[in-house]
Order: sequence, then structure tokens, then C-alpha cells
Amino acid sequence: MLNPFDIVIFGGGGDLALRKLLPAMYRAYQEGNLPEGSRILPTVREESKKQEYIETAQQALKSFLGEGEFNNRDWKAFSAFLVPVVINVTEPDGHWDELRTLLEQDALDKSRVFYLSLPPAVYGTCCEILSSKKLITDTSRVVVEKPIGYCGESAEEINAKIAQYFTEEQIFRIDHYLGKETVQNLMALRFSNVLFENLWDAKSIDNIQISISETVGLESRAGFYDKAGALRDMVQNHLLQLLCLVAMESPHKLNANRIRAEKLKVLEALRPLIDEQVDANIVRGQYVPGDLNGKLVPGYLEELGEGSSTTETFVAIRAHIDNWRWAGVPFYLRTGKRMKKRCAEIVVEYKPVSHNVYDESVGPIQPNRLVIRLQPEETIQLTLMSKRMDNLNMELQPVTLNIELSEQYGSSFHSDAYKRLMLDAAANNPALFIHRDEVRQAWQWIDPIIERWQQKGTPALYRAGSWGPADADELLQENNHVWFNVGEKA
Repeated sequence: MLNPFDIVIFGGGGDLALRKLLPAMYRAYQEGNLPEGSRILPTVREESKKQEYIETAQQALKSFLGEGEFNNRDWKAFSAFLVPVVINVTEPDGHWDELRTLLEQDALDKSRVFYLSLPPAVYGTCCEILSSKKLITDTSRVVVEKPIGYCGESAEEINAKIAQYFTEEQIFRIDHYLGKETVQNLMALRFSNVLFENLWDAKSIDNIQISISETVGLESRAGFYDKAGALRDMVQNHLLQLLCLVAMESPHKLNANRIRAEKLKVLEALRPLIDEQVDANIVRGQYVPGDLNGKLVPGYLEELGEGSSTTETFVAIRAHIDNWRWAGVPFYLRTGKRMKKRCAEIVVEYKPVSHNVYDESVGPIQPNRLVIRLQPEETIQLTLMSKRMDNLNMELQPVTLNIELSEQYGSSFHSDAYKRLMLDAAANNPALFIHRDEVRQAWQWIDPIIERWQQKGTPALYRAGSWGPADADELLQENNHVWFNVGEKA
């Protein structure tokens, strides 16, 4: 059982806190995982916001929880855990004494989690003030959001600044994709089933695709996004972390140090893409106006309100991992905004059978395919070849074994990555968080791509509501592969 803890959410009135963090903690309460005596201390910048915060939080939960999750009885009990605090995180005199009084007045010896739902540029300042106010204890942890920096150098500066006040064991770098139940299930599938692990290498697998597609545009992130782009915002963290979990060797034990060590080996084995190799293996795109679900939506430049920008809203990458297990297997990474459908999935395409015993009359034999869908539906699909049962002729067709996790576990199943990760931080379990060495290695792979783009070329254009630029399809066609697009026949 988790011991009581205090979690201070810096930026408690921001979009992330209201949309993700508070609903996560509310679900933790409903499931009995928020220990009595714990407190959630969201920070706001003004006294008026503090007075309004409980009502603001209630409206946020009503808006962002799933249907039927909110009820007044649970809300009344959960709201007692909320203790809003006024703080200016960049000023040493910005009401920090109020927070210190609240944390020190409790007689319980509780761990403290400082969740920095803030721009990375102020991480160091916030940690410095926490230290100067003597708020960091031996059982304190700091949780930092991605992206950490805009390049390897800036990431190293931010990490070095945080490390002046927290040890590496106290720093929890969050990537919410790692907290998804289906991502955790990926390791269970691999390491608990001989069926998959014995067929999880270059001898059996033809290619692997990892895609995260979004239908939304800039929303409220225009200023941030135009400086970051899809490569920094999605590839450097989410996609590379998923790649690591798919490709890593089995750790001796599933603890934090072992998992991180195996993920780091994958990043170190990634074949560098430099200069002309960037042009040959990566497609970047930017959306223009188009039809999305029957509605005309504006292009990136219209949403941005600027005359020109070379920021990419789409990236497709052909990557290779140069080790014994994966030699010769292409890994296709893809992410984009204003895509045809919202989806995050891992697709494992197996090689064809080595010898076809049937003649052409049975129809084409398609290779097996494993699809692990992370969102919006959380499913596992395995496509196999089978005889058609509706006639006496010997005809083959692909059939799909489909596991709907929400149906498997009933209506009470609410997969919430932030809930898992916040509770793991409170329990001092870093297994699903990112080590500084992983951040450093990921940027070493990403930086040459950014440098090449700064020197040459502009993004290819694609219509909003499509699957991205035609160049991305051609990238796979060079190896006689095609993208697996959810809802469409491959």
C-alpha cells in the first residue's frame, strides 16, 4: 500500500494540470490508490485564482473525465485533498513561505513530489528556489515534462541545472506514453509468451511501423510548436521511447536500472542519419487547408497567423538498429498533425512463409501482422491466414484475432497513463521514467537531422485530413512496403 504523500503541481491552473493531472488523481482516489493523509497542492499565480480553484477543478473534471466517471459524492471527498497555493515560481519572494508552512505543518513524514508542469526554461530556477527555501528532503522527487530542451546542448544545460539540487535517483522525466497500459502490455506480450519472443527478430520480422497521428492542429500551442516542430515534440521522446520498448533485449529483471540499460543500448545502436542520409531516409511535411471529417480546416500557416514557416508538422523516418537482433529490419516512425484519423499504434509485419504449399487458386497469402493500438481504442490484433468456411473450395483469407481491452476488463477499465506515472513517482518507482543518459543519446541522434534541415530544403505539403505527403508513401515503396493505416485495408 502506498504511503501518504504530498504532490505539488507547479502550474496547477494550466492546461496539462486541468486536462490530465487532476483527472488522473481523481481516478486514483476512486480506485482507492490515493492514501488518506495525502495532499494535492496546485500552484496558481494570483490570490483570486486560488479562491476560484476548487470550482475550476470541478469544472475541469466534468469536462475531461469519461462519461459516468464524475459524481458529486466522489468529488466532495476528492476535493478535500486539494490545497491550492499562490506562488510565483520564478521569484524567490513569490509566496514560497506559504508552501513551506503547508509542507512542514504536517506531522506525517511524507514524501514530496514536485511536478513541474512548466516551460522547461524555468525548471532550473524553480529547483533552485526549492533548494534555497529548504523544501527538498531526502524523500523528495521532481517530475519534469518533455521536451527537455530544443537540442542536445540545451537539454544538457537543463539537466545539469536540475542535477545541482536533485540526485539522478530523485529526477523523474516523464513520457506519458510509457505509462499507457497497452505499452506495458507490450513487454508482457514479448517476455511472457514464447509465441512472440521466439519470433521477435530479423529472422521472422520484415518491418515494424510505429505511428502517432493526430487530427488536431495547433490549438493553444502555436508559440511553442512553431519553435519545436514534430521532430522535437514527438519523435525525440514518444516515438524513440516506443522504439526502445519494441526493440530492446529482455532485461534480467524488470526493474528501473535494467530496463533503462536495455533501452539505452537500442538508442546507441540506432544508425546515425547525417547529411544526405537525412534526405534519403526522412520526409518532413506541413499541412495546408483540407477536408477533415467533412469539415474544411485551415492550414498550418493560417493557424499560426504567420506568412511563412518551415516548421514541420509531419515526420516519417526509415531507421535501422545495427545489432544482431535487428540487422536489416527497417523501423518506420511516423507522426503528424491534422491527419486523417487519430491513432497511436505499433505494427509488426512478419515475413512471408518460406515455402507456399498451395497453388494460386487459393488466393494470395498475406504475411502475419501484429497490431498493438495504444489509442483511441486499446486493442491487440493478430492477423493470420485461414481457410474460408463459407464454401467447400480451398480458398484462403486473412482473419484477425481481436482483443478489445475495454471489453476484456469491463466498464471499470480506465487506462490513464498519468495516473500510473504520478503514483509511481510518489512510490519512488522510476522504471517508466527516462534516465538522463537516454535523453542525451536521443538528442545525439536527433541533432544532425535538425542541422540538415536548417541548411537545406523545406517541408513537403500535405492536405489536412490525409495521411501525410506522398513522399512518405514513396519512402516505404522503396522497400516494397506500405503504411498500415487504421480503418483501411492494407
